[in-house]
Amino acid sequence: MQAVTVRDREAGVTGLALEDLPHPHAAENDVIVRVHAAGFTRGELGWPATWADRAGRDRTPSVPGHEVSGVVTELGYGTTGLTVGQRVFGPTDWARDGSLAEYVAVEARNLAPLPADVDHTVAAALPISGLTAWQGLFDHARLTSGQTVLIHGAAGAVGSMAVQLAHEAGAHVVGTGRSADRDTVLDLGAHAFLDLDAGPLADAGQADVVFDVIGGDILDRSAALVRPGGTLVTIAHPPTVRPDDGRALFFVVEPDRARLADLARRLRDGRLRVRVGAVRPLAEAVAAFTPRQRVPGRTIIRVAEPPAGR
Repeated sequence: MQAVTVRDREAGVTGLALEDLPHPHAAENDVIVRVHAAGFTRGELGWPATWADRAGRDRTPSVPGHEVSGVVTELGYGTTGLTVGQRVFGPTDWARDGSLAEYVAVEARNLAPLPADVDHTVAAALPISGLTAWQGLFDHARLTSGQTVLIHGAAGAVGSMAVQLAHEAGAHVVGTGRSADRDTVLDLGAHAFLDLDAGPLADAGQADVVFDVIGGDILDRSAALVRPGGTLVTIAHPPTVRPDDGRALFFVVEPDRARLADLARRLRDGRLRVRVGAVRPLAEAVAAFTPRQRVPGRTIIRVAEPPAGR
């Protein structure tokens, strides 16, 4: 099969290549997915799991990309809950080969059924951003109706999901970003927008929940915006500055089949929108890691054209 690979940590993006690899093996509780569309994160070449397995052993050549939408072609021993020929989507394991390939082995529990009327290219943009937004807002920060949530990077992959989910939950949503993001963030359901380049962060006011995807100085200064008893939650890095009277936590998204299925229903019903900015073939996946200009929305790699009905 063809796959995008990386072999040299020092080379970074320039070390990416499209090459032939053996067909993946389905371990116990795995499925093999024929990849129709794949999502990736440009920073993942800096993740330790890209270069070593869970035991610390070198696992290059590594295949990046950790969001997949496709069709099950094979079941590993003991696999239950999915069937051959079923449309599925979800995140792949960080420490195993990813989805920028024609086939990928995925632990079955990571995947959820994909409704027939949801396109693979849209589904591939949902797993990590959708689960991250949900888990940050509701599992970790325990956001409830009537509370105020401040979402940094509100036009990004995770931020845009968080804005929509928080709005639907009945929260007062304040989004931050660049000036060019204002209309997008307000259209997604934010009640107010703060341009991080134009005004002081304190202008955002205090919030019951601050959801950060940026890190650094923005994360540090956000601690002062958390109301007493509130929560600062981030996916950037562990916070070094904490609210005087509140919680601060860092988390890494976890697979959740039931929540993925719920997000897919919201997507199908029009209650959730995924911002796909560009769709490129697998042959152009390497170039997609280094875009010549900023493209609003996610770049998704289309690996295979689905047959009719799939």
